Amino acid sequence: MSAARHEGETHVESACPLDCPDACSLDVTVAGGRVVAVGGSEKNPVTRGYICAKVRRYPEHMYGVGRILHPGIRTGRKGEGAFRRATWDEALDLVVERMKAVRDARGGEGILPVSYGGSNGYLSQDTTDARLFYRLGASRLLRTVCAAPSASASKGLYGKMPGVAYQDYASAKLVLVWGMNPSVSGIHLVPYIQEAQKKGARLIIVDPRRTRLAESADLHLALRPGTDLPLALAMIRWLFENGRADRDFLAREARGAEELERRARPWSLERAAAECGVAAADIETLARLYADASPAALRCGWGPERNRNGGSAIAAILALPAVAGKFGVRGGGYTLSNSGAWKEIDGMAGAAEPEPSTRAINMNRVGAALAEKGAGSVDLLFVYNANPLMTLPEQERVRKGLEREDLFTVVFDPVMTDTARYADVVLPAATFLERTELSRGYGAFVLQKADAVVEPAGQARPNHAVFAELCRRMGVARAGEPESAEQLTEAFLASTPRGADLSRALGASGIAFLAEGPAPVQFVDVFPRTSDRKIDLVPEALDREAPRGLYHYEPEAPAPRYPLALISPGTDRTISSTLGELHRAAVPVTIHPDDALARGLQDGDRVRVYNELGSVRCRARVDADVRPGVVFLPKGLWSHNTESGTTANALSPDTLTDLGGGACFNDARVEVERLGGA
Repeated sequence: MSAARHEGETHVESACPLDCPDACSLDVTVAGGRVVAVGGSEKNPVTRGYICAKVRRYPEHMYGVGRILHPGIRTGRKGEGAFRRATWDEALDLVVERMKAVRDARGGEGILPVSYGGSNGYLSQDTTDARLFYRLGASRLLRTVCAAPSASASKGLYGKMPGVAYQDYASAKLVLVWGMNPSVSGIHLVPYIQEAQKKGARLIIVDPRRTRLAESADLHLALRPGTDLPLALAMIRWLFENGRADRDFLAREARGAEELERRARPWSLERAAAECGVAAADIETLARLYADASPAALRCGWGPERNRNGGSAIAAILALPAVAGKFGVRGGGYTLSNSGAWKEIDGMAGAAEPEPSTRAINMNRVGAALAEKGAGSVDLLFVYNANPLMTLPEQERVRKGLEREDLFTVVFDPVMTDTARYADVVLPAATFLERTELSRGYGAFVLQKADAVVEPAGQARPNHAVFAELCRRMGVARAGEPESAEQLTEAFLASTPRGADLSRALGASGIAFLAEGPAPVQFVDVFPRTSDRKIDLVPEALDREAPRGLYHYEPEAPAPRYPLALISPGTDRTISSTLGELHRAAVPVTIHPDDALARGLQDGDRVRVYNELGSVRCRARVDADVRPGVVFLPKGLWSHNTESGTTANALSPDTLTDLGGGACFNDARVEVERLGGA
């Protein structure tokens, strides 16, 4: 909480629905009808009154210079961000006119809605918005830029079984954090890991960078980006070969163990070490420590999915607790995403319309879709809960698409994003503190309902209200459908057998829990949600989907002109790109001292990071925390964070992962050169 006091201030409870697993409960200070401070509350026992620095700055997001306060219609060139003030009626009339023109000229598929994780709330996405675009026959967006390969692997092996609860990590004797940096993304796991360490637990980190947690780890494997699959398969082979696989558990609770063992057999410690760029002895130490410890908790992040082998990598990592027999005890098992814990709530219950069979566009290929001309062109783009110019691969291709004068673009957002600067119409969206929201954690096992704490700034309106109005204006609304926040909330809760109980809990305190009492334990309280409740270690559907079969490793293609691997993990400044307008500082690219020396670079030099897709001009930061051969430019940057106005996404290919059609950000290969000037 801010130390400043405001006359007549009140405290209002709320909850954070932003794209973070922790689902913090909030204590919001309101004075004079404005939010003046945001702090944590004790309502969510996992977050325990502490919130991240990002959300503490939320009042600046609500009332800063970038806030869109009224509808606007473009007056200048696309990209200049010049708009004249308009009324809601004028703006919506124009949007409806263009929607009808596109639909009548070439069908609804000429319309493409682009939305993603600007909010993880149930009410702000896939309700009246889905209803509108489904009934118009618009192109469907495959939201695959993050978590799609992980979701495919998790669903295939375990049916998205709920994972180890945060608080149960304190019971573990070993914690393995693989491809995640909870110090900046999921911070409430860190105290539980530290509690386990104080009790004598070992901590192992697998990450190309030396993160904050890695500094206190017993073992840190700084592997090459994109080589998580060989590392996991080498561990699996070692477990089987050394009698450390729990064959009784596998025979009782799993299918496909023999086939998994066969597919892991080519990956000796030495072969995996050569591919991963780590010592074979360290891989063996990791495997032995993991085998010896009980309980052993595995926290798998989304970093390992961000390459051509991403789906198979996640599957192999998630297979480890099954092979090593780590289930059935509190603090043992794995955590990936716990969104599946609330699977009984139908996430599309608010749409009141089945998904059509219109064409689907993978969001990683939006740039290519916008470049397409003729019968298959996208002629109207509607962006909300997203900032595609700053978050999607092949940034320059996306930019060229947005620059098209024949593309009518609507951006519905609380702030003037880089994407919004290319819009024909901007619409002011209410923030989560200005509207009602129902949201769940995908790390913490909580469901929360929070009403607006203040009136929307300016003329901002909630997502569900604006799309309901567009349904009416487009003539696709039907009597009796849920439109208001309360009606939509009722629809979601009515979709689950637990609806009455959840409704009572939310009505009484604003929060509901997955279970009363202690968190569920894997293979004691919760089991795989596969058809037979068994782990499927080599799911047939995934084996067919992967181009050369599940667990096949595709080595990196030689690229001698671009010898450095670029990674772009998150930071403590933004949530994806949300709140990026508040971080105005120039952001450097981090490079290892050996790589800097080979290029004649010193700390603070102006550099160009480039490949055949684009380039980024920024400063260099020379730091041994990143392994040799790897450079680091964070995700979530905005154009003002670099000299060139481009980000790591300008260097990222739009190739897809082996499962789920996910993004291959970590397959970007680049070179760095020094530029002249101070």
